[in-house]
Amino acid sequence: MEERYEHKTQSRIQEVVRIYKLSLSRRAFTLDGNCVRTKMGDKYVHEEPMIRGPKFLVRLRSHTVFENTPIKLFCTVGGFPTPDVKWYIDLETCVLLCIYRCSTDDTAQYTAVACNIHGQASSQASIIVKTLFPSLSHSLSPNLSAAMLPKIQYTKINITFLEKFGPVFATEGESASLTATMTLNPNLANLQPEAQWYRDDTRLFDSKWVKIDTGRGVTTLTLPNLFKDDEGLYTIRMVTKGGSAEHSAFVSVSDGPPPVPGAPGAPMDIKIHDANRDYVIVSWKPPNTTTEGPILGYFVDKCEVGTENWTQCNDHPIKICKYPVSGLFEGHSYYFRIRAVNSQGISKPSRMSDPIAALDPTEFERLHAKKLGGKLDVVSYHDDVEADGKPPGAPSGIYASETDRTYVVLSWKAPAYSSKAPMWYYIEKCMADSGAWQRVNTQIPIRSPRYAVFDLAEGKQYKFRVLSANMYGVSEPSEPTGPIETQELKGVPSAPGQVISTRETNTSVLIQWAPPKEPNNLIGYYIDQCVKGSKDWTSANHKPHKNTKFVVSGLTTGETYMFRVQAINELGLSDESQESAPLTVKAALTHPSAPYDIAMLNCDGHSMVLNWKKPSHSGGANIKEYYVDKRRSGTTMWREVHIKPITERLYKRVYNVIELSTQIQSNTNVGLCLFSSHSVCPLGPAYDLTFSEVRDNSLVVEWKKPVYTGSGPITGYHVEYAKKGTSDWTTANETAVSHRFLKVTGLEAGTSYVLRVRAVNAAGVGMASMASDPVTAKAVEGSQEVSCVVDEKSGDIVLSFESCQLNEGSQFIWKKDYKEITDFSKGVVIKTEGSHSKLIFKNAEKEDFGTYSVSVTNTEGVSSSYTISAEELAKMLALSYDIRHPIIPLKSELAYKILERGRMRFWLQAEEISSNVTYKFFANNKELSGADMGHDVSSGIIEFIMDHFTEENEGTFTCQITDGGGKAQSSLVLIGDGKRDRSYKRIKHPSSYLIKFFNVANLKKESAFHWYKEDTEIIPDVKPDLGSGVCKLPIKLVISLFAAELVIKCTATGIQLQCHMKYYTSEMNITWCHGETKLSHSDKMMIGGTPAMATMEVIEPVEKDKGMYSIVITDRENSHKRTLDLSGEDRGKVVGGLPDVVTIMEKKTLSLTCTVCGDPKPQVSWLKNGAEVEPDDQYVVSLDQGKFASLTIKGVSMEDSGRYTMIVQNKYGGESVDIVVSVYRHGEKIPEAKPTLTPKILIPPKVPIEIPQPKTQPAPSPAPSTPSPAPPKAGRGVKSPTPTRRK
Repeated sequence: MEERYEHKTQSRIQEVVRIYKLSLSRRAFTLDGNCVRTKMGDKYVHEEPMIRGPKFLVRLRSHTVFENTPIKLFCTVGGFPTPDVKWYIDLETCVLLCIYRCSTDDTAQYTAVACNIHGQASSQASIIVKTLFPSLSHSLSPNLSAAMLPKIQYTKINITFLEKFGPVFATEGESASLTATMTLNPNLANLQPEAQWYRDDTRLFDSKWVKIDTGRGVTTLTLPNLFKDDEGLYTIRMVTKGGSAEHSAFVSVSDGPPPVPGAPGAPMDIKIHDANRDYVIVSWKPPNTTTEGPILGYFVDKCEVGTENWTQCNDHPIKICKYPVSGLFEGHSYYFRIRAVNSQGISKPSRMSDPIAALDPTEFERLHAKKLGGKLDVVSYHDDVEADGKPPGAPSGIYASETDRTYVVLSWKAPAYSSKAPMWYYIEKCMADSGAWQRVNTQIPIRSPRYAVFDLAEGKQYKFRVLSANMYGVSEPSEPTGPIETQELKGVPSAPGQVISTRETNTSVLIQWAPPKEPNNLIGYYIDQCVKGSKDWTSANHKPHKNTKFVVSGLTTGETYMFRVQAINELGLSDESQESAPLTVKAALTHPSAPYDIAMLNCDGHSMVLNWKKPSHSGGANIKEYYVDKRRSGTTMWREVHIKPITERLYKRVYNVIELSTQIQSNTNVGLCLFSSHSVCPLGPAYDLTFSEVRDNSLVVEWKKPVYTGSGPITGYHVEYAKKGTSDWTTANETAVSHRFLKVTGLEAGTSYVLRVRAVNAAGVGMASMASDPVTAKAVEGSQEVSCVVDEKSGDIVLSFESCQLNEGSQFIWKKDYKEITDFSKGVVIKTEGSHSKLIFKNAEKEDFGTYSVSVTNTEGVSSSYTISAEELAKMLALSYDIRHPIIPLKSELAYKILERGRMRFWLQAEEISSNVTYKFFANNKELSGADMGHDVSSGIIEFIMDHFTEENEGTFTCQITDGGGKAQSSLVLIGDGKRDRSYKRIKHPSSYLIKFFNVANLKKESAFHWYKEDTEIIPDVKPDLGSGVCKLPIKLVISLFAAELVIKCTATGIQLQCHMKYYTSEMNITWCHGETKLSHSDKMMIGGTPAMATMEVIEPVEKDKGMYSIVITDRENSHKRTLDLSGEDRGKVVGGLPDVVTIMEKKTLSLTCTVCGDPKPQVSWLKNGAEVEPDDQYVVSLDQGKFASLTIKGVSMEDSGRYTMIVQNKYGGESVDIVVSVYRHGEKIPEAKPTLTPKILIPPKVPIEIPQPKTQPAPSPAPSTPSPAPPKAGRGVKSPTPTRRK
């Protein structure tokens, strides 16, 4: 009996130790009102710095007591500072251990843990509580006891998820949250469900890496700092006594940016095995290397808890994913992390492990129970019992608990020992085929009966034996083990077998494969994916997957993918499997749901017409056919009405009178609209109500006309609506509409409605249609409206729509007035690209106004419409005509210039021309031809040079331009000496009138002409001729002439004098003079101009060309003169010293210096890109002695590049010079200096010249007396530079 009891006691102690090791007990328990249990993990300690642990001077004693007996446990602890002692009951925390009335439930293992800043120590004791009357409890039958207990009825709580979390795709270092909202029915405050979160069937709790928040129908799991360890299938399970509800989704965590390009991803899933007093074994899983190079090895790092000093444990990379870390200090806690290495560099470190303490795992195995007498037992340590000093006995039962390539973990049974003298062990090894024993631990004593022997040869056989020792001596060696062979490296697994992919959802695919034939300690699998036609393989999972099935999520609907699989073990990744067959991502097909709401649309006594609503769910494919069944009233047997299926939701069935009445009666329960005589209802019901353009306050409803139209034609329809669940019907339209659609407005946002339609004819209002399915007045998120524009290039009228949703099989359906557009013979084109669709009118007409709508199938009701009114259509047609018949804008009209040897240059400048431009020149309606005709695309100049211009060539000159669809025309009249005109003709009239002609092309019937004089409209007496495009305006001859002052412009060849004129007549003559000498056209003095400006250019001026220049303009009555002094003796001038182009490296100092002159002394100013330079610490402007001007830029930067202008000017005039500054960076190639021809710009004097005022008419405002020093911009009537002639 005592042996049996001792055996039970030993079994109980072993069970306690097992529970302690596995940390399975997590139940809550209250003891004496103050003891609360919490979990203490096996060897996992609080993250506090520990160097050595406190010492128990008097350990706890174990006891066996009876029920209702009081008991207290005592112990004595030494240490400095004074340790804090915590009590644990079956590893769960309690504050004070004092049991006043023991019960059998108090049978447990009790632990006292002492802690201070230097470490911790623990002592255990077991309490066994026995019942006083064991025979009474065994006398009751188990069935009788169970029958006496009442049956527990749990409240059934229905849990419905309202919002579920979907798949998450994130990157290492980011955060992610999974949230689910739910409703409870009934929702009882004291019966709330428990939210349990799982990752790959492993339950998750609040920790450093996971935060869980649950309450008020919402549960959220937050991953604040993602690692690949967090990847997996996450499940929320709401658990109640009456059942549970759950939802799952996959969370994918990809590798973050590597420290070095091409470096591998971080390892993951670090596990700690066989933790002992001075060593641990660390294992991990390798990362996927789809796009990186193969992994060469790993580095293992450790860090002591309470510090941040990471040290590398191995000097060289290890190739397998397991490594024994030795040299730890007993009682210290450590973190571990892993880094992978390839040819490109080292990866980021993995997530660090949980803290692990270096402690003796067999400390509790030294407990033993001893019978003291009576019914009491005492459980104590072997070394708590004093004995005579003698050596310990020999260990026994030595065996290898784990073998690897280079180490073996040995375990043995400690000898019976009853002394307080410390005991330790020695391990000896020898080769299996020799008897030469060699001691393994000569320097380090082993105190626990478990030890890892390292540095063994791979694939060799060894024998081991153990000796125990204390201060009194060494025991005999244990029996040696049999030959133990270290593992030989077998290599990576073989490639997995055939990979099969099947459809799952519209964004995921199920992958299955055969396991490898040679697993070689398989860890898991990596799955790769690739779009068909490319070689860009990407990882579908970033953490090894253990099963041979995997759902790949986050795929693109409609895209075709291929898949492959790799197997993984401690050595790395296997070869890739064969690629799967290409598979297009689509939702898996399922059975459609049942049709519903059967309605009878017509019944004439001989036949009936049935209609029904299509299934709510099509099962992933379009509904193709329907079967109609029937049964007689009072029976349960359904029979097919016809053999062949029907494709439409409209069916006509012919019956005899008896069968008809029976069938109608039997179908009353499914909502048939019953009427057997046409005299009962004037009209049948409409049917097939559909909705589109659902917005927050409106929607559009469409329907089909009734099958039975009654005694007269249908004149209109009324639409009624009611809130869901009510019968309060409201008529949407008081006046019946003739078309079969209506926009219902005035709805409440977010409210659900049902609608029905009634037809109207002369006999009255017909039957109401069956109520529609509920529709909620809420716009589709992200929905957009149709836009209508006129294409700027083609002139087409385009209706455009972009869908916010697009699924497989989605199509854009365009309608006019809600009738599908099927006639494309009139130039109507529909173009669809991705989510964009366009309705294009190539040849729009005035009758094309109306409402155009578009809907997208296989979406959540995405649709929109646009109404084109007759007025808007007319405007768009006019704009379309202008685009299709464009006029090329001109910068300057046709002008001329007299060249040397009697040649004449005609030219004009367009705003923009292409390389395909064509043009023709005409003289008096006769086309001109010759080789001296050309154009310049960059400047838009078109020119023609005529040789030997004589009086016979006088007349009207015209240039016609065609560029693409655009056209332009400009004309010039040359009559007499220097008399010219442009795009209109002036003809002298005998009665002192001028008749102005204006030619216009591309006129319409509605074209109108308006004449203006200085913004005041003039109404002519002569109506325009729209047929010929000629418009005439007779005006009285104006004798006065308005001409601006002479201005100077420097050209590439000399100095040009310009006189801008407002207008002139053909009787006016222009004469240029130098002093009193009349000038004529020559190679030295070139006279020319445009209709708005007369010019005279002095080619390569010399000293004798100085003096007073004048222009004399003479008509029949008066002459007008403008003069300009070009003596230039006293004006400001730049003598020299400035370059055209300067290149300088940044951060240098640039100094632009030159010499200026003038009397009085001129003023100098600087411009940068047209803006004045403000002197500051960087820009220094100086003028020394009135003649040395400089601009100094300190520490030039790239922003200082640009065009700088120096202006020198006094009251008699001046000039300006441009300098281009180019700044380059250090180390860059010095940019090539390309000087451009930038001649000096002469500035006229500031003294204004009075203009003679005519007596007959007030003069306009004179031109500015001081024109800008910059050359005038090319515009209307301004000469442009001569282009390079086309050869």
